[in-house]
Amino acid sequence: MSAAYFEDQLAHHPDELAITDLVRQRSWRELDHNVTALARFFQNNIGLQPGDHIALIIGNRLEYIEAMLAGLLAGLWVTPINTHLTAGEAGYILEDCGARLVLFDEAHQTLLPSIADLQTHNLSALNIETVVNELPTASAQPFAADDAAGGNMLYTSGTTGRPKGVKRAKPDRVDQMIERLRGLGTTFGLTGRGPHLVTGPLYHAAPGMFAIYDLLNGAPMVIMPKWNCDTFFSAVREYRVATTHLVPTMFVRLLEAHEQGATNVDLSSLHYVLHGAAPITKAVKQAMIEWWGPILVEYWGATESGVVTLVTSQEWVDHPGTVGKAIDNFNVFVGDEHGNPTGAAEGLLFCRHKVLERVFSYHQDPQKTRKSHPQPFVFSLGDIGRVENDGFIYLSDRESHMIISGGVNIYPSEVEQALMEHEAVVDAAVFGIPNPEWGEEVKAVVQLRSDIGPDNVSTNDLRDFLRERIAGFKVPRSIQFVELLPRTPTGKVQVHKLKEQYGKPALPNN
Repeated sequence: MSAAYFEDQLAHHPDELAITDLVRQRSWRELDHNVTALARFFQNNIGLQPGDHIALIIGNRLEYIEAMLAGLLAGLWVTPINTHLTAGEAGYILEDCGARLVLFDEAHQTLLPSIADLQTHNLSALNIETVVNELPTASAQPFAADDAAGGNMLYTSGTTGRPKGVKRAKPDRVDQMIERLRGLGTTFGLTGRGPHLVTGPLYHAAPGMFAIYDLLNGAPMVIMPKWNCDTFFSAVREYRVATTHLVPTMFVRLLEAHEQGATNVDLSSLHYVLHGAAPITKAVKQAMIEWWGPILVEYWGATESGVVTLVTSQEWVDHPGTVGKAIDNFNVFVGDEHGNPTGAAEGLLFCRHKVLERVFSYHQDPQKTRKSHPQPFVFSLGDIGRVENDGFIYLSDRESHMIISGGVNIYPSEVEQALMEHEAVVDAAVFGIPNPEWGEEVKAVVQLRSDIGPDNVSTNDLRDFLRERIAGFKVPRSIQFVELLPRTPTGKVQVHKLKEQYGKPALPNN
């Protein structure tokens, strides 16, 4: 029995579109050939064995998907590297993951270590476009169902020190791996019903893997090279996109384009939109549901765990602010530092997997792996929240983001949500800065609407607005206006940059 990714598509429509990056495209036959041939190239030409590591420094282009699938088929650990890193940061990950091969595209060649460093670490570096273009035209030997399966090792963002490689538990056999990936797609609603649009960076777990799940279930993949509202509208219209993944900042941009009268917009083909990766305000989500209808599905999870909860639009309308209920294999509860349920109304959330004793491990860090799993089957993602009696879960904030002022816990997310209710506020970030008397004080950095400037809304106006909605001790002592908040391509605020620039205590602004 052979193991193939695309049997149904090859049997029924082999020459139809399988994947495009809006410049080039592959049919299902071409994609299947390239993936198998590339996997054999890894084994026969590079000498890689199951369990070896490779890395990808490739932008949003179709060869990224071919390389990822080929690595999994060849039994390799595949590490995608954030293409927005510096060369030093990328070099650290290459060394840490122990890659024997790094595949890159021309646009990101500058992130490669020097030739001397590559030789020192016995690391080969090849241009992925060149490799794919030179693959033999003859069919490669198919893989057997019981061949060793690969996995993807993703690196955490590294906001608290060096990033760590995360290995999720994986099946041993190729056929089991394919079955699991397809099954995850079904769990998340990505059942191959129509073209799937990639709107974010493929190196990130959510946009990259959601797209692969849908692809393996039969959905053609449409890859946006980078985010742009006009490109999004045109791709949905031209390819009749059915499913996609977005982050809240993209919703904000789309709403702005809609309000400004974006033309030639046809979203009638969209019927399922996953979103997550960052908190979303109630106002933005409500506006999106009113515009697009009840097609939004929110998730909560992490690089380590994958998706833990899901919530449909209707469930969210009935339970505003929830991130949903735990999916089948998980239980979620408030626990103590040892992972024991406490029965407290709010606190550190823990997840219990019903099957896997260890859901993930940190590469070459058994101590951190053990610490993250205080009990077998149990782990925490570091989020503070509560679980209602009906099973719906609500997040307060990240444990690491919590501000402690005068011994009182303050969750920035609550303050940010309140700020975003003001009609003039487009974006906001809240964090703690040093205070000699209270330990920390609350600081807010705010982006106003383009048509409303500081001359129309003062920081005192915002503070007065907040006092009507949250306790006085949670109101920022100072607020800074900026033109644009620094966010990663996946929508997360780069708080460390804001702290570096605005992290000194200050008297309230006027």
